[in-house]
Order: sequence, then structure tokens, then C-alpha cells
Amino acid sequence: MTENEISNKIIGLAISVHDSLGPGLLESAYKECLYFKLLKEGFSVVKEKPMPLIFEEVKLECGYRIDLLVENKVVIEIKSVEALNDVHLAQTLTYMKLGSFKLGLLINFNVYRLKDGIRRVVNHL
Repeated sequence: MTENEISNKIIGLAISVHDSLGPGLLESAYKECLYFKLLKEGFSVVKEKPMPLIFEEVKLECGYRIDLLVENKVVIEIKSVEALNDVHLAQTLTYMKLGSFKLGLLINFNVYRLKDGIRRVVNHL
């Protein structure tokens, strides 16, 4: 599957989670539920994937973690905040650059309609 095909499936599953739970819960609840749904659909998913920072040829463990990585291709950064801002976008892009991933989804579950809380993020390698 391509990154776009995977992301379309992820968005459908995220909408399903949001329809069941609604807004207002902690980020961790949405992460666990989406993780469960992705596994149930047969996707390869890594939760809380560590992302080391390489600085001057030294690998530094700085505590960076991708919320969910699907099929080793699509980064999912989950939020449950009043509104997404540039810091959230920068965080997602940083994870994508550190891992050389092309596509990310920044998903804010704390919205009335989930489609209003989803941002596709493209890393132009």
C-alpha cells in the first residue's frame, strides 16, 4: 500500500474512534483506541516509537517518540487540544525528518467533527 492509501484507511479508523468516544478525553485514550483499531485491521503499527537525534555523527536519545507509526511509512501524531498550532505541526515534521518518512497525520480529537482536526503533513525529502 502507498502512503496515501494507508492514510485514507487511518483517517477512516480515526473517524470511527471519534464517533464512538467523542471529544474531551485524554490523548492517551484516543491513541490506545486507534492503535487497537489499526491492529484489528491488520496494519503493522508501532506505538511510542523512539526517534533518536543524530548530531555530528552522535546518536542522542532525547526522548522523542512518535505516537503511532503505521507500516513503517505513516507517522501519526495525536492531540487532544483546544486547537492545533504551529508547534504541533513542527513536532510532526521533526519526527518525519528524523525518520525520513514522507507522510504524517496530525490528528486533534478534541473537535466536534474529526475532519476539522486532521492535517496531512508532507515531508519533501
